[in-house]
Amino acid sequence: MEKHEKTNKMGIVDKWLKKHSVAYSGATRHPFIHSIRHGTVDLSSFKRWLGQDYVFVRASVPFVASVLLKAWKESDDSSDVEVILGGVAAFNDELAWFKKEASKWDVSLSDVVPLNANLRYCSFLESLMSSDIEYTVAITAFWACETVYQDSFAHCLEDNSNTPEELRETCERWGNDGFGQYCLSLREIANRLLDKAPADVVSKAEVVFLRVLEYEVEFWNMSHAETSGLTL
Repeated sequence: MEKHEKTNKMGIVDKWLKKHSVAYSGATRHPFIHSIRHGTVDLSSFKRWLGQDYVFVRASVPFVASVLLKAWKESDDSSDVEVILGGVAAFNDELAWFKKEASKWDVSLSDVVPLNANLRYCSFLESLMSSDIEYTVAITAFWACETVYQDSFAHCLEDNSNTPEELRETCERWGNDGFGQYCLSLREIANRLLDKAPADVVSKAEVVFLRVLEYEVEFWNMSHAETSGLTL
């Protein structure tokens, strides 16, 4: 009975997802994602996203490494390190995938210039690497970043979607069940830490969660823009 009650207990993250459902939906059901799901995506937009996201993923590596270091120093559960390490290990494969995909779509990654929305998001993640940022706040941000992608691309794989066949591999990369389970593991860590954290840290983590959603929307907007010259 105790285990059943613990499993069904709503954590702080779960409460945020209900409280900020409009903002979360805006990040995970963006017109760019809908255009992929409905098969109406402009391939120039997809190529723009591909190049910009490659730049973003590269910039994310130091941030996730800093989360790993914070976990090693601050976590009350050694298994956190193993979970986060799995995310770090996946980056090498992910970057290789971007290079292969870019070649397929004739996107020159070496020529990609990060647009302003991308630069702002990368700068935000860099700010979370500071030693002043608590592990609880950092892991919340990491969970949010990963979950938005998982939820967004999983939406493109649902039975009633019309996702183009040539884009299904992209959607499956982040929308697959295995990555979904990884995001749930991060969510459990965030919930556990937030449940024990002082009120000021919980408030700081909630602000960071909302900022991630804002940056994700900006990133989708940048990708979905009609002209690649826009510096959103």
